[in-house]
Amino acid sequence: MRISLCQGLLTGAIILNLLILYYVSRAQQQMMEKRKELGRGTRRSALPASGLGGGLGALVGAGVEPGVVGGEGHGRGPRVTVLLREFENFENYVGDVATSFLHQRPELPFLAVADTSPYPPLVLPEGARLLVLSPSPDQPPQAHRPEFHVQTEFVLLVPDGVELEQPRAIERLIRELEGEGGGPVRLVAAPVLARSAVQCLHLRVNLREWTATYSPAASGSSGSVCTALQGDAVVLIRTEDLFNLSVPLGRPLFSSLFVQTALRGWKVKLLESPCFSANHRPLFSSAHNQWKADTRLKEATGKLMRSFGLKRLLQPDGREQWFGCSKETPRCFGTVQDDTPDYLYLDRWTPPCCLRALRETTKYVINILETSGVRYWLEGGTLLGAVRHQDIIPWDYDVDLGIYLEDIPNCDHLKNLDSGSLVDANGYVWERAVEGDFYRVQYSEANHLHVDLWPFYPRNGVMTKDTWTEHKQDVEFPEHFLQPLVPMSFAGISAYGPNNHRAFLELKFGEGVVENPQYPNPAKKRLDRSKL
Repeated sequence: MRISLCQGLLTGAIILNLLILYYVSRAQQQMMEKRKELGRGTRRSALPASGLGGGLGALVGAGVEPGVVGGEGHGRGPRVTVLLREFENFENYVGDVATSFLHQRPELPFLAVADTSPYPPLVLPEGARLLVLSPSPDQPPQAHRPEFHVQTEFVLLVPDGVELEQPRAIERLIRELEGEGGGPVRLVAAPVLARSAVQCLHLRVNLREWTATYSPAASGSSGSVCTALQGDAVVLIRTEDLFNLSVPLGRPLFSSLFVQTALRGWKVKLLESPCFSANHRPLFSSAHNQWKADTRLKEATGKLMRSFGLKRLLQPDGREQWFGCSKETPRCFGTVQDDTPDYLYLDRWTPPCCLRALRETTKYVINILETSGVRYWLEGGTLLGAVRHQDIIPWDYDVDLGIYLEDIPNCDHLKNLDSGSLVDANGYVWERAVEGDFYRVQYSEANHLHVDLWPFYPRNGVMTKDTWTEHKQDVEFPEHFLQPLVPMSFAGISAYGPNNHRAFLELKFGEGVVENPQYPNPAKKRLDRSKL
């Protein structure tokens, strides 16, 4: 077969193009590899701390004799960075803490971390650095990111006012943590003497229910292993673990740290020794400064819990702290679309503060109905919650009660609502609903969590009403379910419901509804029953 001149030229052009593509591809690959290597080099090198002229490079590169703490088996540099996160601008001993540690171990990097530049400015000894977390428009992004300023294998988290008296104390903590291998103990801690006694706690975080629960943990013979600490302690953690947390240096530090580690199944081991001393006790010199510190702690805790989506904290002594809605604030979720509140899409259930408000409103409304002589019964999903949980369904967002239409004139709160809404002496808002011929009682003018009252009337032995919704359970039913009404447990009180509640619910929702829970609109969001 003979090849023409044109065919030869075309073949040569194709080969030439392929060669060009090959060499361009190789050049691009080499350039990418150089960029990656440059990035790794930047990551390894110490960067200057924000707001200061010098970085941690000199500290990281400082020579350490083999066998000493922080440099054991690592002649290239120290193994641990001392980090102080919790201190107050108006009174602190950060400089003294840095001096104490650097006097005993001058090779250790010491880093004080603040959200904003402290005022008055910190006075730090040589070898200590300040890192400001707030970004500045004239700084590169890594300037305020702490992971770029810690180049050691471990981080030692220390409280304000602590002192290092035993030079080998840090070495003991490192040995203890390394001795745990790859097990669940990912942090070790030592107590600080002459301050608030440190206590080992068990922490259970339930994001679905927006709740964190603390309880006392048992002590072991070789130290306590638990999931949280309360009180003053020095904590050692691997740098990789610390900066794999979504918020590695949140405030309050222990609250932030242990919520995140508990969710990962990590544990902390509290040692009986070594102990660290605290030269400054109490930490604040006046009652006023103590009050300021307590106020800032409360504010920081609230901000942290809201950012983590935790609205209820149960303390070891049984006290509760709430960080959600109240009578003076709007409810935690907005207008519900398609019968599916926004929190269900986050795989969460009704916030506990909202459930608390719904319970309070329900008890209040039922008390008024009973004292006024208005016959009522638990309706729809509210009755379903009473049968399943003796409470509101954990993901429900309102309460429904049926009432006899003919009894409305008996209740002063209801009979005159045609002319508008009524805010009663306890701040509850009674109104005729704009969506139809029924009534609504809101928790407050600010918080619209509510109880709906649905007026029914009998017609030929069947209970009916004038306003219907698109919900499948909104149907007529025989009056014999209400003759008689029977008491049942609901939300901590005794309330009235239909006399054959299972048959009543299956009439409205379908067979097996009690045993087969499901979200209100499975087409939008379906309940994963395996997680119940």
